[in-house]
Amino acid sequence: MTFLSAGRLWLLAAVAALLVAYIVVQRRRSKYAVRFTNLPLLDKVAPKKPGWRRHVPAGLFLAMLAVLVVGFAQPTAAVQVPKERATVVVAVDVSRSMGATDVAPDRLAAARAAAHEFVGLLPDGFNVGLVAFAGNASVVVPPVTDRTALREGIDRLTLGSAGSSGTAIGEAITASLQAVRSLDDSAAQDPPPARAVVLSDGANTTGREPEEAAAEAAQSNIPVDTISVGTANGSVEIGGTQQAVPVDGETLRAVAEQTGGTYHEASTATELRDVYADIGSSVGYDTEQRDISSRFIGIGLLLALGTTAASMFWFSRIP
Repeated sequence: MTFLSAGRLWLLAAVAALLVAYIVVQRRRSKYAVRFTNLPLLDKVAPKKPGWRRHVPAGLFLAMLAVLVVGFAQPTAAVQVPKERATVVVAVDVSRSMGATDVAPDRLAAARAAAHEFVGLLPDGFNVGLVAFAGNASVVVPPVTDRTALREGIDRLTLGSAGSSGTAIGEAITASLQAVRSLDDSAAQDPPPARAVVLSDGANTTGREPEEAAAEAAQSNIPVDTISVGTANGSVEIGGTQQAVPVDGETLRAVAEQTGGTYHEASTATELRDVYADIGSSVGYDTEQRDISSRFIGIGLLLALGTTAASMFWFSRIP
């Protein structure tokens, strides 16, 4: 926590001085009481002492002053603020290798389930799009705030739904960039703050080179977060025979580094959900320093109410 007017905190010295003065006054009262030597008579004529209760209103009052001084110094703290007009495009690999069952129940099913959770983490005002890619890439759902349409699009993802065989990571990035630029009439000239998330299990085998597409994304200031899903022991049945499809994340790692995004590995469905949650917390909000004086003013008001209540309940007066 920092303060915009830190010099005002010197007023806490005045609060400390009041505390010292209160302690001194209480000690003097004790000395005056001792001067009355006929203690049995004093017990009869003096009212019963309120004990510790007499210090409660004073303590609450001094605490109130201290809190109000802190609020007067204009404290600020890092606060997460939802990004305005932000756009996220999720690109999911639907090539045949995504049918491998090394990630239960299979790679694509785990990707769909995690994508649903990821969408739920983003602010409702976010535009979220969906791209499917295999041998080529296509926009399944353009960036929208309609979560129902987006979830229906995620459910429609099936193996091979993006056309010919292969893995076109470069084409997936290009399709994601085009989806961002077509968000609205001004998106081409005034791009919204955007991010792409690419999930795949292999290296690029066809289409545009990922390095070329990543360079375009970096130039457009659109980070690409990448997720490699699967294990080294993955296999899938093709043409009646089992073929090994080990995960290969080197291309995805290079894309993330080139665009300023993050690279993640997920070998289980739980890890995949955790990765999406981690990405969601970073793409959904900006961290800004905001004035939080109102918090301290609110606490000060509560302490003032407590001071008044204690004084009225125990001493039948308002301090």
